[in-house]
Amino acid sequence: MKTDYDVVVVGGGVVGCAVARGLAQYRIGACLVERELDVSLGTSCRNSGVLHSGINYKPGTLRAELAVRGNAMMDELCRDLKVKIRRIGKLTVALDRDDLPGIERLHAQGQANGVPGLELIGPARMRQIQPNVQGIAALWSPTSAIISPYGLTIALAENAKANGVDIRLDWPVTNVNVLPQGRGFEVRNDRGDMLTCRVLVNAAGLFAAKICEMVGIGDYRIYPCRGEYYVLDKRLGGSLRTLIYPTPNPKKPGLGIHLTPTVDGNILIGPSADYQDSPRWTGNEAPVMASLRDEGLKLLPDIRVSDYIRTFAGLRAKRTPPEVGGNADFVIEDRPDVKGFVNVLGIESPGLTSSPAIAEMVLGFVGNHLELRRTPDFNGARPGSALSFSERSPEERADMIAADPDYGEMICRCEGVSKREVLDALDNPLGARAFVSLKYRSRVSMGRCQGGFCFPRIVRLLREEFDWEWEDFVDHSAASAMFSGCALDGGEGR
Repeated sequence: MKTDYDVVVVGGGVVGCAVARGLAQYRIGACLVERELDVSLGTSCRNSGVLHSGINYKPGTLRAELAVRGNAMMDELCRDLKVKIRRIGKLTVALDRDDLPGIERLHAQGQANGVPGLELIGPARMRQIQPNVQGIAALWSPTSAIISPYGLTIALAENAKANGVDIRLDWPVTNVNVLPQGRGFEVRNDRGDMLTCRVLVNAAGLFAAKICEMVGIGDYRIYPCRGEYYVLDKRLGGSLRTLIYPTPNPKKPGLGIHLTPTVDGNILIGPSADYQDSPRWTGNEAPVMASLRDEGLKLLPDIRVSDYIRTFAGLRAKRTPPEVGGNADFVIEDRPDVKGFVNVLGIESPGLTSSPAIAEMVLGFVGNHLELRRTPDFNGARPGSALSFSERSPEERADMIAADPDYGEMICRCEGVSKREVLDALDNPLGARAFVSLKYRSRVSMGRCQGGFCFPRIVRLLREEFDWEWEDFVDHSAASAMFSGCALDGGEGR
């Protein structure tokens, strides 16, 4: 297996995968390494899935510039990669007169940033956009959108792989040796495997400061900030036509608790914002979840207890400590003191929105060290469709079943996922085999029963048709075994 590359990208989040796909357009040897068993298992799968317009960021900052640029790139990118995107716009609401200066400030800021279509509107126009919305005024930003964050990240990685970029999963970087005379880097993992490269791109998210330390840069610190969410049942999916945000407090680490519709029909309540020491812990805390329930009922009184189907949490990679709050700008730099080290650090919101624009900027820096000649063989389009089997017309579904009977067997009843879709998810180009890899590619276990119906069927399928042993079943990491005490000889465990 190849070990010598022109470029190695550290980190399989949405930014790292966007960079990898960008590198695939050129005649260079590139590799992406990711510490987890699949891409998108960190911040990139645990967020609201919102594409921001660019109103929330100070003019002249990278966050402002790259959010507006990245937002404008998303329609074409999602079309090519077969990723769902919905341009539903956003209302930033002033609940009372005290909030009016806040939305006026955002309006002026958005105009300075070049955000298209912004309007300051009153209650009548607000309720045309979203019936029953409360408030005395709002800022309407029509380019705000929703997307599947893990869907985009996976699509970027799989398209990069299809175009010749090596993707190495379960490859945690534990040491980087900077070679003398600017000759590049030796990158090692915890098993002693080594890769060499001329250019190293640090897109390691919550661990980016540690990668910096490995090459002798001690300038940065990352402060993990946890955001918790509720997921609501699809029963309420038609309740929100647009994104509705409160007027933000510039001193707070996030944009406030809000309701967010998803491209798959659920609604999210959140996120909270609480600093913590661990860059890995994504549990939920009862007092926070109680607060989210209270806030959710204020915004959507129709919520029933039975509508809460799941909780989750994600971590922001913040550069500002808790005593400071607020947000710092992105760090995207071609380090003059470590030749060939391209540093991408502190990418919190709007990192998802900005990801294709960040990749453009990174490629410009890579071009400072390597000759970038485009390859005529690059194919930026993924096969297939953004629509799942259950989203097709009855006539299309009938034709698909006639051509392949595996479409006619339902594995996940809540989400309408067929056996063929589970098999295709298992046969993914990256070779990812964790249960969460099936989940994010096919939506099995993401419905109301949260796997109660489909999980036994998936287990039976993998045991009987692919000879999986009980020890092969892990949720998201080697340490997340899904079975304990089962016979491994196929006897009692069956």
